[in-house]
Amino acid sequence: MSSSQRPERVVHQDYIARIRYSNALPPPPNPPKLLDIPGTSLAAGPYTSAGYASRLVREQPLNIEADAELGMPIDLIGIPGIFDGDERAISARPDAHIHPADKALLKPLSALGKASAAQGAVSFLRRTEYTASQVPQSLVSNTSKDMMRVRNDPKRRKISTLEREDPINIIRNIVKGFDIAYPADAFKGDDSTNNIRGAMVTDTEAHAWLKPKHPTKPELQLLDSYPVLPDLDALPTNGAYLITKFQSAPSVGDTYNDKFDSAILRPIEDPQRTAEYNRRMEQWDPNGTKIQPLPEYKYDYYLSENASALPNIKRKFNVNDPENEDPDLYTDEVDDDGKRGFTYTRIRTYETYNQHGNPNNFYNDSVALALHDPDMEITGAVTGAAKRLAKAAYYYPIVQRTALRPKRKIRRPGQPETQADDEDEDRVDQLNLTVVELAEEDLARQMGKKAELDSGLRAGIAAS
Repeated sequence: MSSSQRPERVVHQDYIARIRYSNALPPPPNPPKLLDIPGTSLAAGPYTSAGYASRLVREQPLNIEADAELGMPIDLIGIPGIFDGDERAISARPDAHIHPADKALLKPLSALGKASAAQGAVSFLRRTEYTASQVPQSLVSNTSKDMMRVRNDPKRRKISTLEREDPINIIRNIVKGFDIAYPADAFKGDDSTNNIRGAMVTDTEAHAWLKPKHPTKPELQLLDSYPVLPDLDALPTNGAYLITKFQSAPSVGDTYNDKFDSAILRPIEDPQRTAEYNRRMEQWDPNGTKIQPLPEYKYDYYLSENASALPNIKRKFNVNDPENEDPDLYTDEVDDDGKRGFTYTRIRTYETYNQHGNPNNFYNDSVALALHDPDMEITGAVTGAAKRLAKAAYYYPIVQRTALRPKRKIRRPGQPETQADDEDEDRVDQLNLTVVELAEEDLARQMGKKAELDSGLRAGIAAS
């Protein structure tokens, strides 16, 4: 053998096995749908092709009547923290036991529709790709000079997680936001137990505050801005407001009635609902994750039938009106001694069919926001009365959302139909309304809620 001849090169090739599995699933239980297909051709080709079946699918209309929620009503308003990005209430618990049959449902979206051969340890199946495309590219050389250049590069330098999550660092960045908004009040001294110096404000952040731009629409221009503040003087005795939604219009007619602005909802205890509330309170764990239950009531709905009394009712409740205590604003006589007030008539009784809220966290669900500018002309306002509040966007906590529907008529055997809708002997058909100052007990409760809210805001800012 001459030296120019070389031995034949041996090429190793992986073994690929193709296995077909039979489908042992039973046929569908529903009978096949018979379609009226015109026999235009005797050949079997057009009827057996995939394109012919696809055209039939497009031509056949669907006879499924799906509602707006596709048969699955999902109400996210009652879930705590869902609108703040907190999905713990709808996520599986870390210690929850997952059935083996449900593990396939927990696959991420990136793993769907891909073969699982690359994930398993199968030695005879490999991807026909370069291995360099699956791993990150490393440096050309690992000399000390290259490593020092990368280490000192500020673009590649990352702040450690411990430093970013340090409580002092978090407080400094929160204080920085106030320093940007109010630079004259920025604290410049050394840190102490009462004052902490904010993080350094960059020129870009200061310019963004002075000339803000919309993140997706830079052509928009800022016309005015309002600081967000709480209106502590407008807090009710329970510390928060309620939102009530009616299933149907409270009165007959499609047009809005001005009487709705001064309507009265009088809560009435229902023994059955009270017993259910007590049962749920006994099962509620204060240290658990479930929200504290809320009591449910029936409500009597009252309206003033005197249309001329509506402006006077609004003036009596308007704290900015200097003449709101004038007794001549009352339009009706409420007793035989000549005492005057406003008369309300009962319209109907409502019952609660949906209710949610958190009595321990007023700001977990939603808040009402009202823009107030004393320099702008307000229609119907008394001169000088709008100066009570400074210019700001005032928010009001909402503790509960309640949906009401008319009380259903239940007629017992042998009972006349006229007595079926309401058999409560203590029902009040008429209310006489007079506006007075809060009692000392109610005023103390209001002041307590105000102090609790004010201290909670200060503590929340300091703890954040």
